[in-house]
Amino acid sequence: MKKILKTILTPINQKHWLADLVFAIIRILGGIILSLDFGSGKFGVPWTPAGQNLQLFEVSAWFPQDVASYGGVFAIAPVFFAWMGAFSEAVGGIFLAIGLKTRVASFLIMCTMLVAIFCQKWGQGTWGILPAMSFLWIAVYNLYLGSGRFGLDYLLVKKINL
Repeated sequence: MKKILKTILTPINQKHWLADLVFAIIRILGGIILSLDFGSGKFGVPWTPAGQNLQLFEVSAWFPQDVASYGGVFAIAPVFFAWMGAFSEAVGGIFLAIGLKTRVASFLIMCTMLVAIFCQKWGQGTWGILPAMSFLWIAVYNLYLGSGRFGLDYLLVKKINL
């Protein structure tokens, strides 16, 4: 178990700290944008203008319908997949930005972006696919590299001596 945890948490550091800083800036900005601009909009808010009360972590009504339209397994449990997609974007984006459980967050973001590209954005051309593709590439290299020296994973590994 300790070996698996070490593999998941321990980031790969670049030879020079400047390279880690460049990767960190992309990771932080990408995580913040993913979380605030894309993920948070998929969750409901505690109130709506129409006066309908929603639970704080309830997925917005339009998103499960969108997910169900993908067909296949997504049509069987659209609320579950909508919640997982919204969670991976909103919470995974935050984790990516702070460098906590970076590889786990990157994996969830990768899965979500692949679904977004092939099930939702495919017919919209290059410009329609570009945001999801950008987050996919950020997630791919962070899945391999981890957080680098500028993330909480690096500090956790140093602190608990894995």
